Amino acid sequence: MTDIIHKIYITSFFVIGILSAVLISVDGFSYYSTTTAERPFHSQHNDLKPSGFYGHGYGIIGSLMMISGVAIYMVRKRIRKFHTLGYLRHWLEFHIFLCTTGPLLILYHTSFKFGGIVAVSFWSMTAVVLSGFIGRFLYVQIPRTIRGQEIDIKQLEEENEILSANIKMDYSPDNSFLMKISEFSSVQKYRTASPLMGILIILQDIIRLRRFTSGLKKDLSSGNIPPVRKKELLLKVKQQIILRRRIGLLHSMQRLFRYWHILHLPFAIVMFVIMFIHIAVTIIFGYRWIF
Repeated sequence: MTDIIHKIYITSFFVIGILSAVLISVDGFSYYSTTTAERPFHSQHNDLKPSGFYGHGYGIIGSLMMISGVAIYMVRKRIRKFHTLGYLRHWLEFHIFLCTTGPLLILYHTSFKFGGIVAVSFWSMTAVVLSGFIGRFLYVQIPRTIRGQEIDIKQLEEENEILSANIKMDYSPDNSFLMKISEFSSVQKYRTASPLMGILIILQDIIRLRRFTSGLKKDLSSGNIPPVRKKELLLKVKQQIILRRRIGLLHSMQRLFRYWHILHLPFAIVMFVIMFIHIAVTIIFGYRWIF
């Protein structure tokens, strides 16, 4: 998958998800904003109630999206036979799309009214979705190959040394320039941080890195390096800073990711167990959609 196709791939997920939410919200705003006591008298009640044509459909499609999203990703990740079937990160992106758009449709299926045991499933689903974003954040902090395999610390340190050598050889920056980079991105500084503090450091670095590179850009303005070369140098500096941060925080992020799995899995199990019970009860009581 080329970069352009990948951008189209990701953009299509955003467009489909946002467009679905907007269209359903606009069409059903009058009904969803009506009080529960008055809804049975609303003109859209027969369509948008949980057992209605659209309401029931949202539930079925949303459930199938979530089940498919989990199943497809787990099969690709766990079964060796499928390891060569596309890159894992692309499957993860598809998993995220299905498991965020699916819950959105289920929310409309409930017509924003839920109670009893179904409420437990809904709030478990909410916890799964929210923790999924946290998991995605932790996942990208752990360097991986293009096929999704984790890169060990030795490989990262070798990559850091090669990048440092390239910066010195290709751009010949002065010692003060290199010292600033070294002080800003000390691997030891990151290693001494606790796992939770590591997350705060990453968030802080998003702002700090922008300010730091702006300062480096001013320092370079007095030199004789052409503008294009300055841009290339700053890009390599950013890459090295991020790489050093990942080296320093690697063990912390790996530990947090393991903890995240321990917390994420029970919510997912509870959600799916109650979901299947809800589906079984619905079928037993004779509710049908278009079948």
